[in-house]
Amino acid sequence: MGVKLEDKKKEIAQKLRSNSTDTEKYLWKYLRGKQLEGFKFRRQHPIGKYIADFINLERKIIIEVDGGQHLGNKKDKLRDKWLEEQGYEVLRFWDNEVLTNIEGVMESIRKKIYSPSP
Repeated sequence: MGVKLEDKKKEIAQKLRSNSTDTEKYLWKYLRGKQLEGFKFRRQHPIGKYIADFINLERKIIIEVDGGQHLGNKKDKLRDKWLEEQGYEVLRFWDNEVLTNIEGVMESIRKKIYSPSP
């Protein structure tokens, strides 16, 4: 028997958690342990065939932290479209934005948490 796709995604997610970028580690310091308004976020969480950098399942919010390789990435657009079709809202932040303006990033996330669901 082969490895199930779901099990493979979990394994990949665990590896990604172990090898987080510096920017992901920095943002995680602000999201973990229900620090943001008491909302629980998970990191490197499988959803469908994708793995979200950060996700709040209660409000269906996904946060992606992107480096330069994501500039104009068509796969990201397709991924976001699919996630939105599943009822998720996707927030994308550039690495430098997280590192130089964490207060602004956190305020954007806070606003999304408290905005009415689509």
